[in-house]
Amino acid sequence: MLLLVVLGAALVGAQRPTRPGSCNFESHTCGYTSDPDFTSWNLHSEGHFVAVEADAGLGDTGQSGEARGILLSPLLELEEWSCLRLVYQVSGEGSLDVLQRSEGQSFDKPLWSTAAPSESWLISSVDLSNTSLPFRVVVVGAAAAAEGSSVSLFEIHISPGYCLDCDFEESRLCGYSNQWNANVNWYVGGGSVQLLDNDLTRDHTSTNPTGHFMYVDSLHALTFQEVAKLLSPMTSAPMSGCLSFQYQRSEGRGNRFAVYTRDGLGQYQELWRAQPESQGPQGPAAWESVQVDLKAPYSVQVVFEVAFNSPRGGRVAVDDISFSPEFCSADTEPTFDPTVGSCDFDEGLCEFTQGPGAPWRRVSVRPNIFRSGDHTTGAGSFLLAHSRLGPRSEYVSRLVGPSLPGNTKFCLRFFFSLRGFNQTEQALSVYLQRGRVQEKIWTQAEKSRGIWIQGDVSFTTSGPSKVLFVSVCRSLWDCGSVALDDISLALGHCELSAGVLTVPAHCDFESGLCGYSQDRHGDDAEWYRRRGPTPTSYTGPRGDHTTGLGHYVHLEASPLLPGQSARLRSPSLRGSRGPQCLLFHFHMYGSGTGRLSVRLDEGGEERALWEREGEQGIGWLRAALQYHSDRQHQIVFVATRGSSVRSDIAIDDVALESGPCPELKQRVVTGTSNEIE
Repeated sequence: MLLLVVLGAALVGAQRPTRPGSCNFESHTCGYTSDPDFTSWNLHSEGHFVAVEADAGLGDTGQSGEARGILLSPLLELEEWSCLRLVYQVSGEGSLDVLQRSEGQSFDKPLWSTAAPSESWLISSVDLSNTSLPFRVVVVGAAAAAEGSSVSLFEIHISPGYCLDCDFEESRLCGYSNQWNANVNWYVGGGSVQLLDNDLTRDHTSTNPTGHFMYVDSLHALTFQEVAKLLSPMTSAPMSGCLSFQYQRSEGRGNRFAVYTRDGLGQYQELWRAQPESQGPQGPAAWESVQVDLKAPYSVQVVFEVAFNSPRGGRVAVDDISFSPEFCSADTEPTFDPTVGSCDFDEGLCEFTQGPGAPWRRVSVRPNIFRSGDHTTGAGSFLLAHSRLGPRSEYVSRLVGPSLPGNTKFCLRFFFSLRGFNQTEQALSVYLQRGRVQEKIWTQAEKSRGIWIQGDVSFTTSGPSKVLFVSVCRSLWDCGSVALDDISLALGHCELSAGVLTVPAHCDFESGLCGYSQDRHGDDAEWYRRRGPTPTSYTGPRGDHTTGLGHYVHLEASPLLPGQSARLRSPSLRGSRGPQCLLFHFHMYGSGTGRLSVRLDEGGEERALWEREGEQGIGWLRAALQYHSDRQHQIVFVATRGSSVRSDIAIDDVALESGPCPELKQRVVTGTSNEIE
């Protein structure tokens, strides 16, 4: 459990410089206002905090009776990097979200979110990247309709610089925390706090007795390898540059001091380690400066860790932690761009190359009732192995990825589809190749056939490496074809991206409807959330588009009459002066397929944006439609049952984006043989 150690914090009165948007809610809300369409954030009579409470949610627009309040900051202009800190509490059942609403943008950018209850106040730190656009901070609090549920804000503090920066002069200690240990812990030192036998008397910032720093002492160490950890706030934006800090070690013996990064899964990576202490006579401890390159393309904490071997291990102090976007050394390699390892094969092989053996063929298939298209759009290209085997054909196909740097964590995702294999164990495997050494890091275990299935694997390179996709057929009679599409490479672990914040109204239906709602007025049926094939044969998808094994929503035609329909509404969306883009995948397969349309509802006034009627093909297709609306509006998906029960209609992976739609590639090679069916 993380506990903030504030020994002497009452004596720490200095605060970092603040920027507009800061507020302690002592007697007023500093220009923060509640959105009138939702539950009000109330300033309590004694001051000190604002809150959303469940019993105040009458008539609001929350779901399941919850009280949902939206707090808007004044318009802020922060052209330099800043750090936003929240002091908050979630009591009972509730959630708290922080978003950034930029002028002229249609959708709010998610910055931070929590639904974890707490018995007392907590501190959260959010990095605000430098931007030239004015923006507002949007704080969304939702309290469930349960006794004692509430969401409270005690302070919003916006300061210049990075959230990693800290001189430990402010009472909140910049959100740094101590990981509690029964015997050794980090404490606030300096100021008027006196320590027994203390030779760490002056901080580095002010070099006088009034300044403060953090220190850990071995005095109460009882067991071998007692460890104390000081943790920074979790970074919330990609960062690469130079981490600097000052440290001081006493004349004691038997301590190890190191600095690590720790990701959201608790995995450590060493950044720096202090040299072993010399055994000769030493003078008074002095502050020493450290600069070390930090590459944090995903969220990490910086961990200052001290281990003691005995009560005579001495003391270690830390002060003046800071971050700069410039690397410490001009020779440092820039952060690796993982997009070189991504490819949808619509324009070629990208940075991939053919390995020894039978080549992968790049093909394009026109979707129809017999053929499934590529995974990207349904009308693009993908790779196919073993599609034209003969008695003298080679039975191994290899696809080689670009060179990857060493000592780096990666998440590799891709989509594959199998046909005709009697044994699937060797149908597709992924190897990590370093020199002549190959290590298998993934193998195909899913038995589903004829649908696009997502594969993912997390790995760490120990040295320069390449990824290999390998498909093997044992013989001509025990062989099928394997298709490969939409390879993507990212830095970090795949599980870390599972909880990445998404823009409102984006939905893959894996965790529910994402705020979309059934329109109970003017329709005859409902959209059903489902995984796997629909109940009626020869209609509907066999799997979802997101992973092949996940969820989608669909109109089940069998209990309906021809012409009956179901309507699915998006959450309320803000208008914009510029264009907006709606992207989604749809599935319309079946001899009696009816109609799918998309409508724009502006305060009860509806107009059509897009429509398809009749069978469109056996695979998922992507739609991209561009529209303009300068008012509050909703997107409405309307599915209408066709002439027979073979009229299931499905949608998946809905995304709304600001700006014009990307151009959809519709160039399909006609006449291509039906290799994957």
